[in-house]
Amino acid sequence: MPATRLAHNVFFKLKDSTPANVQALVDACHKYLNVQPGIVFFAAGPCCRELDRPVNDRDWDVGLHLVFDTKASHDAYQDDATHNKFIEENKPTWAGVRVFDSYV
Repeated sequence: MPATRLAHNVFFKLKDSTPANVQALVDACHKYLNVQPGIVFFAAGPCCRELDRPVNDRDWDVGLHLVFDTKASHDAYQDDATHNKFIEENKPTWAGVRVFDSYV
């Protein structure tokens, strides 16, 4: 059986969700979170406010989407110095963070 990929989706709610602050967090994701080994897909961007159906959860500002080649790569990412630097620099701006992990 081939190795199962792991999708790691993180949704950040900012304390102050001005367009500049949203863009700063998207930029930080691009700077720090797409360099770790084992990433096969990376994307980060703002919530699509134009989609406002009853099923759309819009209680967040920035979405981070990563797919890792294996769970082991994901686990190493969690302890990576660059990932920790991202958290250290940006955590004070967060009102909340939700993480959704799934095998894909």
